[in-house]
Amino acid sequence: MSQQHSSAETSAVATVAPRRDWWRDAVIYQVYPRSFADSNGDGMGDLEGVRSRLPYLRDLGVDAVWLSPFYASPQADAGYDVADYRAVDPMFGNLLDADALIRDAHELGLRIIVDLVPNHSSDQHEWFKRAVAEGPGSPLRERYHFRPGKGKNGELPPNDWESIFGGPAWTRVTEPDGTPGEWYLHLFAPEQPDFNWEHPAVGDEFRSILRFWLDMGVDGFRIDVAHGLVKADGLPDLGSHDQLKLLGNDVMPFFDQDGVHAIYRQWRRILDEYSGERIFVAEAWTPTIERTANYVRPDELHQAFNFQYLGTYWDAAELRTVIDRTLEAMRPVGAPATWVLSNHDVTRHATRFANPPGLGTQIRTAGDRDLGLRRARAATLLMLALPGSAYVYQGEELGLPDVVDLPDEVRQDPAYFRGAGQDGFRDGCRVPIPWTREGSSYGFGTGGSWLPQPENWGELSVEAQQGVPGSTLELYRSALAVRRSHPDLGAGEAVEWLRAPEGVLAFRRGEFVCVANTTGESVITPAYGRVLLASGEVTEADGKTKVPADTTVWWTTA
Repeated sequence: MSQQHSSAETSAVATVAPRRDWWRDAVIYQVYPRSFADSNGDGMGDLEGVRSRLPYLRDLGVDAVWLSPFYASPQADAGYDVADYRAVDPMFGNLLDADALIRDAHELGLRIIVDLVPNHSSDQHEWFKRAVAEGPGSPLRERYHFRPGKGKNGELPPNDWESIFGGPAWTRVTEPDGTPGEWYLHLFAPEQPDFNWEHPAVGDEFRSILRFWLDMGVDGFRIDVAHGLVKADGLPDLGSHDQLKLLGNDVMPFFDQDGVHAIYRQWRRILDEYSGERIFVAEAWTPTIERTANYVRPDELHQAFNFQYLGTYWDAAELRTVIDRTLEAMRPVGAPATWVLSNHDVTRHATRFANPPGLGTQIRTAGDRDLGLRRARAATLLMLALPGSAYVYQGEELGLPDVVDLPDEVRQDPAYFRGAGQDGFRDGCRVPIPWTREGSSYGFGTGGSWLPQPENWGELSVEAQQGVPGSTLELYRSALAVRRSHPDLGAGEAVEWLRAPEGVLAFRRGEFVCVANTTGESVITPAYGRVLLASGEVTEADGKTKVPADTTVWWTTA
């Protein structure tokens, strides 16, 4: 897993040395820039802040850093509404800061993956502003989905699609003469009009954007709403007025259409022109893991997030089912499985697992904090033992819970302000992370933080946990070091399941064995060899091991 800097790259931008198929077993760390580190004391994280903390990520033991959007944006949806794909928003810095971050990361042996948002732009994107200003018939309107309304005077939306953030997926514009006019499609906020990917100019533009950032030296792209670019012909009515409940269960006329795959085959040809094994990662919410596998066929994308795994509760039977289905689905297409427990859109798993099952991935209650942390630590060791690539969301290595008691007046998630949409509680996982025990923002920056941090945040900080045996931070560091060094961990396509008590997962990978006890009671298992790591305290005697409740253990049999 080691990665050395190489000056022999043909690119003008220094890159980490090539390591064949590095992405098949990579641990990729998600940085949410506005909440990671603030270099200038304005309360908002920035690229220079990320750059200053890169040695921490190197020491943590990750292989790559995925940066959520930092493009020029009005920030209607925390940067996922992009006004200029080739510029850095001033709140995060500038292109020189991005260049310096990429170069420093490569010097440290870290790769940089950036977010790409191709499903929609900001309503402040130059194309969209001109489309509205030029009125009906403007050629620029063809690059989005503008349609006349239904009803006697066009007062009704063109179809019955609903926004993921709540309400209709259509907004009516006021034409240049002041009259109510056409409607435009936005599957998310009204400030995020969807591109029309049937128009050739859209594809041309994004192929150019890809090359811009590849020439800057980035190592790959995480594709936002990768399943949403192509809409069904004619934009047909869905016929349901509870559409959000169908998401993830059916192929929708606006999601997971087969036409998206032609786009990604074109993109893959561009990526393959560049040295250093650059990669694509799809955020693709699909009805089944098998449909997710379509995105990672050999001539398309490299990885796709495993949302079915993220949404699985801490239950042995459910986990085994999704693990088996994931590995079976990825095997025919030759892609690595991916495993993820938290990200910027869902309640942190330390809080999800602190609550009863069945509450979904956005939860409003803190639950049993100690139970949640114990399960989160165990779930992390299970995830890192599975074949393939794993994703870590910033702060989970500190055991951070979601902040579930943010006052209404500080919330910024746009879905929170739109009824009947997503729950709108994503702010809880976006609270800036703590670096030190003390300070106005626990080391995040000198000027406070854009979302308020809890009073006990300092006790969960890097400073409070660094070098402390048994801390969650040291557990992550140890786990990533073992994963990197053990020959049977990382890439692979199968596990050998072992007999285990009910509620316990046990599997072998060569000379490595993992046992995860998801029950609330201690269990007795064989002592499979030498204990490499455990998420809790285990005891061994007479060839048996006592594994506490909600604990995962790693052994080597060598």
